[in-house]
Amino acid sequence: MIRRPVAWVVAVVLFAEALGVAMLNWIMGNLVDAQNMSLAGLDPDAMSMSSKIGGVVFGLYFALCALVALLVAVRDRQPAGLGRVLLISAAVVHGVLGAVAWALIGWHQFLFMVVMLALIVLVLVTYDGGRGPVAAGPQDMKGPGGSDDPETSREVGGPHLTPPPAPTTP
Repeated sequence: MIRRPVAWVVAVVLFAEALGVAMLNWIMGNLVDAQNMSLAGLDPDAMSMSSKIGGVVFGLYFALCALVALLVAVRDRQPAGLGRVLLISAAVVHGVLGAVAWALIGWHQFLFMVVMLALIVLVLVTYDGGRGPVAAGPQDMKGPGGSDDPETSREVGGPHLTPPPAPTTP
């Protein structure tokens, strides 16, 4: 059963976006090469090759981010370490591209970028520590047959928080 479909959606869309970005840059590189275009005296071959290399690198970056989101979905745990950094950087990239899309392309592309930004952030914040989804309450942390003893609760779901003692007045 899929408990958190957001991570699955993010993984699928990032894989599609990786393929789309790589294809778009490859096509643009071929167009520059076929028409022998030059910008401010730059070599057309260098422009074509850099567009293709940039498309492959950016596509691989999005594919790696999609792989991290897929691992989050499969494991049902928050990303850690490099995976978390990759998803945060993907969120920042979508925010910047959203601003550029609003200014240069239009609101449809801006809306797509903002929705992707929101989904990536949702993947990053919907998991609490290593204990699983945030929606799990304290009663779920004990597990079946769990106890209130802090020593045994560490094995099951971590130590339980207890309120501090009430202050006494003299």
